[in-house]
Amino acid sequence: MRRADRLFQIVQHLRKGRLVTAAELARCLEVSERTVYRDMRDLASSGVPVEGEAGVGYLLRDGYDLPPLMFTRDEVEALVVGARLARAWVGGGLADAAARALDKVEAVVPEARRRELADSRVFVPDFSFPAALRDRMDVLRCAINARRVVMFDYRRQDGTHSARAVQPLGLFFWGRVWTLGAWCELREEFRSFRIDRMDTLLALERRFDEIPGRGLDDYLARWRQEGCPQG
Repeated sequence: MRRADRLFQIVQHLRKGRLVTAAELARCLEVSERTVYRDMRDLASSGVPVEGEAGVGYLLRDGYDLPPLMFTRDEVEALVVGARLARAWVGGGLADAAARALDKVEAVVPEARRRELADSRVFVPDFSFPAALRDRMDVLRCAINARRVVMFDYRRQDGTHSARAVQPLGLFFWGRVWTLGAWCELREEFRSFRIDRMDTLLALERRFDEIPGRGLDDYLARWRQEGCPQG
């Protein structure tokens, strides 16, 4: 890691608002504590408001922020492409948030970087993502974050229909199709559900806890080993 990158990472750790020891920073950055002490002295001498001392820990005073010159051209383009992906292939809530985030980036980057925000020629067509799917994405994403059970009517590939109540764990994008990974209360096991096959989707007031054996990590482990049945 370049020294400039290491100093940037140190500031990022300190911005979390808690006391950070040199030993903790050394482990995260894979350097010696002596290197961390030297970097802390250099940060302080360059005007970064670091408080603390060796053997105790370090804090960053409130109100400090990084200068707006940290984005490279590739980083700016990555942000633009990510925002375009969000606008094209996720729910309306995240699409709006992506647009607002780009507005904030544009407000603080230098003029040269600002022009690059509009210059990226990496495009993300959204021809096959109708508004109904965006609405379902918003409902599911909010339910996942709040750990609320969702109910929906589901149409399997063979045409059979069933009503499901599931504990939603994560949303997964497969190029043209989004699926919901969940614990199905009807089948009492993990299931994957295509979002475009859901109808009458509703987030309930009932909440759930990710208990051992039913959480996202368990779902991912099952998926890696043998895949999860559809619906």
